[in-house]
Amino acid sequence: MSVLDTCKPLTRSEMAARVARDIPEGWYVNLGIGAPLQIADFVPAEREVIFHSENGVLGMGPAPAPDHINRWLINAGKQYVTLRTGGSYMHHCDSFALIRGGHLDLCVLGAFQVAANGDIANWSTSDDDTAPAVGGAMDLAAGTRQLWVLMEHLTKSGDSRLVRRCTYPLTALGAVKRVYSNLAVLDVTGESFAVREMAPGLTLEALQKVTEAPLHMAT
Repeated sequence: MSVLDTCKPLTRSEMAARVARDIPEGWYVNLGIGAPLQIADFVPAEREVIFHSENGVLGMGPAPAPDHINRWLINAGKQYVTLRTGGSYMHHCDSFALIRGGHLDLCVLGAFQVAANGDIANWSTSDDDTAPAVGGAMDLAAGTRQLWVLMEHLTKSGDSRLVRRCTYPLTALGAVKRVYSNLAVLDVTGESFAVREMAPGLTLEALQKVTEAPLHMAT
């Protein structure tokens, strides 16, 4: 019996909602392409979290209803979004000056691997991929005050994405502070991951069996 058969892994929407709950009021937050983009859909309108998109949107809101799409308003993943009250547009260069200037409190990226020391590998290397190479991830990893990762715990072949050392090309060194997977919420401690929360029905022993990097419970 697989470890995944003994628990209830979170769906992508549930993972995004879980991250949204932890974002403090008033933070400026960039959402990476892929699963992190859903996070904006789960922040209540009454909470002030200012979402930034690297293509030049500040104050990005959730996805629009099908009959309220503004075809000129998209995020970095080319998905339609809304603009919250007070939101603005800016030139691409100004958007990256905001990133590189250290003005963002948080970035949430997807990844292929995260190491116990906080290294992240999230390059997209296939020639026909819609977002090839490293993109703006290296700027975001270096320029934001906090970097969290949202990703599946295992690859499609069952290998752990939380590793002792990354084997894929690195995007940034020692940048990741926290990982949200479909099995757990974990903090990076340097040599291991501290488990803050696990999917229903999962034990630390079972989680360790599907995680290459060493784990311990957060205190």
